[in-house]
Amino acid sequence: MFASSEGVLFGWGSRRAEMAPVSSRDAVVGSLQGDTRGSERISGIAGEKRDSERVPVPGELRGEVMVFQPMRVLDISLGGAKIETAFALQLGSLHDFRLSLGGRSVVVKGRIAYCQIGELTDTAALYRIGVGFVEVADHAAHVIADFVIATQHARGGLPVSDATMPREEDAHR
Repeated sequence: MFASSEGVLFGWGSRRAEMAPVSSRDAVVGSLQGDTRGSERISGIAGEKRDSERVPVPGELRGEVMVFQPMRVLDISLGGAKIETAFALQLGSLHDFRLSLGGRSVVVKGRIAYCQIGELTDTAALYRIGVGFVEVADHAAHVIADFVIATQHARGGLPVSDATMPREEDAHR
């Protein structure tokens, strides 16, 4: 950020703003995070649409976007699930999974325990992936438990055992 007598020059000079008196780093962070006390300082930059100031990034800044992709849940328990996807997931990686369980939907975090090719065709591969749930919120645990119990009753009480999923150390052989 470069200062001039007329105002503050941002980035490569594409934007100007009124010079704002800043007494400390906390005041700057507060205004960038949408502190309403500093909103009059940034209203000239962003109009009335934004709560906080956007600052152009010099050079290149990369990131990633998380997008929910379709998957098929093959079996599920309170501790995890076996899923099928058209893409592989890295062992040990953490992901958010949106599960539509009956009429209820929850998002749970899961760690990939194993990933193997389940079906291979001329045009595509389907991957079988073991997911262990981590840090499950109470409400999500209740929804999963209700679904598992309802599914067991509908199937005549025959649960799918976690023992049918390969252990992580077996997946590396």
